[in-house]
Amino acid sequence: MIRSKPFWTMLCSVLVVLPLVSFATQASWVSSSIRTDGQDLNTVYFVDSKRGWIGGDSGFLSRTEDGGRTWIRQSISTKAGINDIYFRDKEAGFLLAGNRIYVTHDEGTRWSEVRVFQPAEFDGADIDLYSIRFSSKKKGWVVGSVSKRERVIDSILVYTDDGGESWRRQQAPSRLELIHIDFVNDKRGWIVGAGGTILATIDAGQTWIKQNSGTTSTLYHIDFRNDKKGWVVGERGTLLRTTDGGETWTPAPNNAHATLLSVQFLNDDDGWVIGRSGTILRTEDAGRTWITQESATKQNLYSLHFKDSIGWAVGGAGTILRYAK
Repeated sequence: MIRSKPFWTMLCSVLVVLPLVSFATQASWVSSSIRTDGQDLNTVYFVDSKRGWIGGDSGFLSRTEDGGRTWIRQSISTKAGINDIYFRDKEAGFLLAGNRIYVTHDEGTRWSEVRVFQPAEFDGADIDLYSIRFSSKKKGWVVGSVSKRERVIDSILVYTDDGGESWRRQQAPSRLELIHIDFVNDKRGWIVGAGGTILATIDAGQTWIKQNSGTTSTLYHIDFRNDKKGWVVGERGTLLRTTDGGETWTPAPNNAHATLLSVQFLNDDDGWVIGRSGTILRTEDAGRTWITQESATKQNLYSLHFKDSIGWAVGGAGTILRYAK
């Protein structure tokens, strides 16, 4: 799992219903757990208030059709960690597991491998894919790292312009590990990664340029509200904001010391951040102030996703948090 380590066939569903076991409720976050045999949950994604997925280490994949009251285990033909799940629309979704990209065209009922990046393509190096986003129905990007003997030697940036049927590599202007990508429209996108890396495109990903983050800390997640307002989180409480599309990045004061791993704004004012050791921060004033929230867990929280005012966070040892106003 990228956030806790040095670097980041058709499938049949196994209908095993996994009930949640609630153990605490505080500050509107309901903390619960799901049986994962001790594996961490790395990503969560909901297409609406009822239907969602969680993915984790050793190929763990589960879905819910009832807003998280019960979870149905799905089998996937890999033991690699699932690092990201993303739906382009309600039918077409993608997930990343190790060096593989999987796709579904039937609302996540079945997943098939669409691309595997073999070590032979990279002079024997290992490929880890971390984040996938689409800017339109046809165009999408994936970022990650290339490593040998657990040492990152290059970044990987691949793209599709045919809806994910084929993927081609694009050379990024950084050899450092690339961890997360976000697009706000078909032209504007950003990537963050190790060493304070922020890359931006204004031409639909044809070219990427470096932006000055003002930090060398690893940056794990980026969220833009529009082509001007954006947020980045990273190591040791790093929380950055921009109001000019990333031309300038400034630190946002907060009292977090733990590494921050995911950020999402619901509107211009309301934003959330999660991180290690159960850290949750919230702002209701467009990020001028950030308040620590009680999470009722000390597990690392790796992924955050809000849909229709309902929030989800997942993390270590099968931890799941749910928030609703």
